Amino acid sequence: MSATVDLDQPVPMRDGIVLRANVYRPAGEGRHPVLLTRLPYGKDLPLGVQVLDPIQATRRGYAVVVQDTRGRFQSQGEFEPFRSEDVDGYDTVEWAAAQPWSDGKVGMYGASYFGQTQWAAAKLRPPGLKAMAPYLTWSEPLDGTFGRGGALEFGTSASWTLQMALNVVMRRHAGDREVMTQAVRAIVDDYDRLAAGTYWELPLHDFAPLLRNQAPNGLNLNLASLSDPALAEHLRVRHDQVEVPSLNAGGWYDIFLQGTIDNFNAMRNRGIPAKLLIGPWSHSTGINPVGELNFGFGSQLAFIDLRMDFQNLQLRWFDHWLKGIDSGMLAEPPVKIFVMGRNQWRDEQEFPLARAVPEDIFLREDGRLDRTGPTGDERPDQFDYDPANPVPTVGGATLLTPEFRSGPHDQRRIEERPDVLVYTGGEFGRDVEVTGPIKVTLWACSTATSTDFVARLCDVHPDGRSINLTDGILRVQVEPGEPAEHVIDLWATSNLFRAGHRLRLQVTSSSFPRWDRNLNTGQPAGAGSEPKPARQTILHDRAHPSRVTIPVVPA
Repeated sequence: MSATVDLDQPVPMRDGIVLRANVYRPAGEGRHPVLLTRLPYGKDLPLGVQVLDPIQATRRGYAVVVQDTRGRFQSQGEFEPFRSEDVDGYDTVEWAAAQPWSDGKVGMYGASYFGQTQWAAAKLRPPGLKAMAPYLTWSEPLDGTFGRGGALEFGTSASWTLQMALNVVMRRHAGDREVMTQAVRAIVDDYDRLAAGTYWELPLHDFAPLLRNQAPNGLNLNLASLSDPALAEHLRVRHDQVEVPSLNAGGWYDIFLQGTIDNFNAMRNRGIPAKLLIGPWSHSTGINPVGELNFGFGSQLAFIDLRMDFQNLQLRWFDHWLKGIDSGMLAEPPVKIFVMGRNQWRDEQEFPLARAVPEDIFLREDGRLDRTGPTGDERPDQFDYDPANPVPTVGGATLLTPEFRSGPHDQRRIEERPDVLVYTGGEFGRDVEVTGPIKVTLWACSTATSTDFVARLCDVHPDGRSINLTDGILRVQVEPGEPAEHVIDLWATSNLFRAGHRLRLQVTSSSFPRWDRNLNTGQPAGAGSEPKPARQTILHDRAHPSRVTIPVVPA
């Protein structure tokens, strides 16, 4: 089947702004269901066709609309991230449904930002929207997008904002090529210097690299949202207003893992059909290997369980809801997860797993983890946290510059630092699967009035490699020197600890540049520029049972 491609098609918005879209459709006459994606990264650039190949979709009888969002590339208007994606999405869905080549049924797809454009449009309930497939997409903006545990998601925000500024200055200086070239080079220079210098600049409010490049300063909004969550309301997924089925997909090392899980559960709890797929992927990597681990050929997006690829999985989803074809998807279990360590896919009926048993593993003296809690006094552990010399980010659920690779990485060079406490369990005598949410309950005190605590769960291999699974951060306001209980959400993982492996927990106060450095001064987020060291104390005695809670799946 051949395809007709119409480039830069005008799509009028209710306020008179015209957005541009590329339209792919089966050649000849006829009406077809429409697949729509709306992204700020350039409809004519690789990301515009990466999640789902429009030409291949036309061979399955779909028309496909790939649109530049407002203020980006070929679309008119001013770029203000996220602000108008609801009404623009509604108007585009209804435009697509009304075209002579459309049968009136529209499905939306896309990843990350253009996963969020699906949720934004869906909350306004456009009549033509029948299903969606958000991939790698958030739910609560203060839990992985703007912030996490009260800290700023700094590394992603700073690098993403600089990248987005490229098209902003290109449009602004379109009439003067020399000026435009200088502006682009200045942004790229700051971006290339992020690891060595740009990330380190203070204060974060009115962040100098963004100001000097005349870039949209989203960091100010992110910082303000930490103290006033209402400022992030426009970015929050409104599950109560969404009525369409959703195929939710994410990765164990994705920056929006928890949002993907939350979106699935919120819709399913409302009785709206939803499915969940979680692979061993990061935000930027769905191929093998991820990080430093080989998860096997069948772990990849293109070869899921050696039975399907992600593109065809999406098309099967849309076949059901847009074409009325019984593709078998609703007869299959609603959840498919990849169990790392076992390196196998498994179908489930829910997530978290109902059969998983929460188990407390306690921090003990001499860097031990033990199923038995302390029965008396134990000496606390201490370390000095200096914001001028933070613990560097190594792996994890990150989206940073190339110096900071995401996914599973050996943590031993981090664990050698004096400002990282390490607690390790004994060797497992049998295979033990941990699948589900991870929490760390930390009894701690600090010499600062405001500080951070970071916890990271690792799988220690027999050869000594300490591979990170998941982590979290918590920003706290404390009375200096007074012990307090803090609960750190490490989100979730699925990992089989093989016999001979060991469980490890890191405790520290930073992971930079992933999260902004708490300067220990008590000043509002982003306001300070003079870091102050703090002495941190971790307690683990009978009165202060610090512990990590893991969900153990019965053998």
